[in-house]
Amino acid sequence: MRIFEAKISGSLIEFFKINLKNICSFKQANNLLKELSGINSFFPNAACFAALKSSIEEHTPVFEESDRRAYGDFQTNENLAANIVQHLCNKGTSPELIIEPTCGKGRFIIAALQHFKAIKKIVGIEIYYPYVWETKFEILDLFLKDKPISKPEIEIIHEDIFNFDLESLAEKNKNLNTLVIGNPPWVTNSELGTLNAKNLPQKSNFKSHKGIDAITGKGNFDIGEYISLQILNNFDKCKGEFAFLVKSSVVKNILYQQWKSKYCIGNIRKLNIDAKKEFNVSVDACLFIANLNSAPEYTCKEVDFYSREKITEFGWHKDKFVHSITDYNKAESLDGKSPFVWRQGMKHDCSKIMELDRFNGHFINGFKQEVSPEKKLLFGLLKSSDLKNEVINSYRKTTIVTQKKVGQDTSYIKREYPKTYNYLNNNRAYFDRRKSSIYRGKPPFSIFGIGDYSFAKYKVAISGMYKRTTFSLVLPENDKPLMLDDTCYFIGFDNIELARVAQEILNSDIVQAFLKAIVFPDAKRSITKDILMRIDLEKAYHLLQLELNIAEKAAWKSFGDIIKGKKEKSNQMTLF
Repeated sequence: MRIFEAKISGSLIEFFKINLKNICSFKQANNLLKELSGINSFFPNAACFAALKSSIEEHTPVFEESDRRAYGDFQTNENLAANIVQHLCNKGTSPELIIEPTCGKGRFIIAALQHFKAIKKIVGIEIYYPYVWETKFEILDLFLKDKPISKPEIEIIHEDIFNFDLESLAEKNKNLNTLVIGNPPWVTNSELGTLNAKNLPQKSNFKSHKGIDAITGKGNFDIGEYISLQILNNFDKCKGEFAFLVKSSVVKNILYQQWKSKYCIGNIRKLNIDAKKEFNVSVDACLFIANLNSAPEYTCKEVDFYSREKITEFGWHKDKFVHSITDYNKAESLDGKSPFVWRQGMKHDCSKIMELDRFNGHFINGFKQEVSPEKKLLFGLLKSSDLKNEVINSYRKTTIVTQKKVGQDTSYIKREYPKTYNYLNNNRAYFDRRKSSIYRGKPPFSIFGIGDYSFAKYKVAISGMYKRTTFSLVLPENDKPLMLDDTCYFIGFDNIELARVAQEILNSDIVQAFLKAIVFPDAKRSITKDILMRIDLEKAYHLLQLELNIAEKAAWKSFGDIIKGKKEKSNQMTLF
């Protein structure tokens, strides 16, 4: 037998057995528990009171912990919650109002009651019903064991934070020194959607992305980020502080938006935690702290939570968004606009059909089926994990390339490549199930991120998924270009010597120092097109030309002419 599926201590069971034995009214019980713990409406109705009373009188409650990790539910352990609250205390935080928007099992509320002395009111909001009860039980247990603790007014509310009226809560309590603290879910809206979760924010392009960004990866967002922004939207002008445990990418994204949003937050700090140690999960996470009701600030100090050792200071500096202000000051001359357009690799969202392994002269798809397509449409494929060496001329996988440009009619495949067409058509259902709207209304077997640039023989490429910022030279196989997937970025050439010059410039100390200043290594995709387009290759070229005294080398001279646009178009290399 469970009590609301919530954990309850043996001592609390005995308390309920003794103290509720002769109480028949849930209102009378609520008055008693309010007096003891400060919790308003401990029992929301008579049915809950009767259910608890029946359970403790007739059975020994059994608690079975549910697994909610798939929902991004990583409950803060007691020790971490206590250390965070103690850190805030040491910095002079003394709140009158504590708000925890997704309070879970109430660990921060318990820690706050134990450390802060001036609390007048606590509001906890939680959608998962068993956690609501567990939080109430923990608070009551605390007060029964430590009677001298002052009792603030406490509300533990069973509600979906996405529907909760935060604006009214902020307005009603605007005169109280407030601490909004918590650990919102570490999951994206797309991940929750695949779990058919009901507690999702209303679908909206809340970051106002435009065009293709709104319908591809940038339309996905972190739930913790969404909740953090809702808190800042409603509480940034309230006196007090904000302190959330979030993924590191959330802090970066919020600070990036700060240039536009101008939230009234200052003294912004990012304290990195060991998520493997604290939550047994491999993710970059931190404690994000900011003072509310401050003049808007645009930089954040990043330190280690345990040692307090400073790591960097990042944010908006000289109208640029940078990872390290110190490093940026040394390399800022390279911050401009690339003369070449950086491209992302091809995207098809159908890897088990489109990507084939080579085995003893045969091609095997993702279902371990042997496939025999015409080789004309087969190209070697490189992924982020393949871009490890300085020069790459081999590959693990091949891919079927159905188009030379986005939207191209694919009916030619049936006429010219019948084996490939039959294979694709027999697996049409997998293409039809692709969820991205970029394929909607497009020809059968369409791909994305494809163009003339994809067929450049020589490519200078970099992974978007890894922390390393070195660039690889990708060579063709038997004069046939290799393709890259959409986790990679590249510029393409038809002349190997010019490609080597581009690679040498990009891997030079001056460019690498610049990338160190602007690349966020803890981002899920640390290298992006936006990052690469900031590299002023013309400036880097001139600096290296002076430093290395290589002006007379023909390839370098040709490369410089192309950058400056001085050569006649007919004599220029084909630049993709």
